[in-house]
Amino acid sequence: MTHTLWPTSGYDLLSTNAQGHLQVTDDFLRFLLERPELAPIATSCSAELTLHHSLMDNPKREVTSDELAQLQDTDAAENYAVWLRFRQRIVDKPTLEASYLALFQGDGVDVPPLLVQQITHILLRHVLGETPTALQARAAEMLMRPQKITVLEDGAVMAADDDTVERHATQSSFGSLGELLTQGGIKLRSVDLDVLNADNQEAYWPRSESFDWVLSLNRGQPGLDALCEVMARWVQHFLGVEVRIQTEREIDDDQWVWHVGLDAQASGVLNDLYQGLDVAPERMERLLCLFKLEFVDPSAMRAEVRGKPVYLAMAVDGEQRLKLKPQNLLLNLPLSVQ
Repeated sequence: MTHTLWPTSGYDLLSTNAQGHLQVTDDFLRFLLERPELAPIATSCSAELTLHHSLMDNPKREVTSDELAQLQDTDAAENYAVWLRFRQRIVDKPTLEASYLALFQGDGVDVPPLLVQQITHILLRHVLGETPTALQARAAEMLMRPQKITVLEDGAVMAADDDTVERHATQSSFGSLGELLTQGGIKLRSVDLDVLNADNQEAYWPRSESFDWVLSLNRGQPGLDALCEVMARWVQHFLGVEVRIQTEREIDDDQWVWHVGLDAQASGVLNDLYQGLDVAPERMERLLCLFKLEFVDPSAMRAEVRGKPVYLAMAVDGEQRLKLKPQNLLLNLPLSVQ
């Protein structure tokens, strides 16, 4: 790989099995123990220090409820309880991929979104491989971090990292692209965010963990093409099926048989349209993009929908935020029963 992507994600601490899937190591668990929610501070009690040191020595050791009860800081005790539950989720399965899928099955997700985001981050790094383009890396950010969407007067649809926007909104000296985000509902003094395109991709790599690049989501622009490529790789890595994904202007298909919303807003709109219900104009206006997914080998699909396209969509919420759910692509496709 000629560039370093997300070097502090923890990805390098995992191992890879013969099938190319990731396996949790003790070093990765130690990495998680160094998160600020768990790392000892000056006021940590002796019981907390003892617990942390023992877990650093043996990250998979059992921790009893009595040990947690001995911690003087109740927040620290709760953080350890959360971490232990998360640890159980990612070591119970043979691979991180299997653990990720299991998080969304059964009774639902029972670990904090921050930790789910961390797994998604690492898995996307793995899916991107050793030679991604900067546009693919930036598009992958959309699958793990909420985006703030702005439509400019000329019709340009721009995506900026939501946390970055909020951070810049509280600071005071950031250059000259304020219009991009003030139109999205945030009042800024000024902001300096660069728009990533095919010509300036080399500048992305030194700042890959700054999450401060803006991406154009207009049809015909390379950003959406990169997102399609990343989503197709994501499906193939997890499900072992090759798919093609491309943008669509509309769903004009009398044989529309399957769709997947890439976020909660899009799921609701697609469901209503599929059922022939009226969708209010303001909800329709929130749709950012439609996609068509096709299986390269139709035999991988359920017999009743074999050869038919799967329509995808993404949409913003009422605050112009885009919160994609990449797990929807893995759990809701019409796969044949093996």
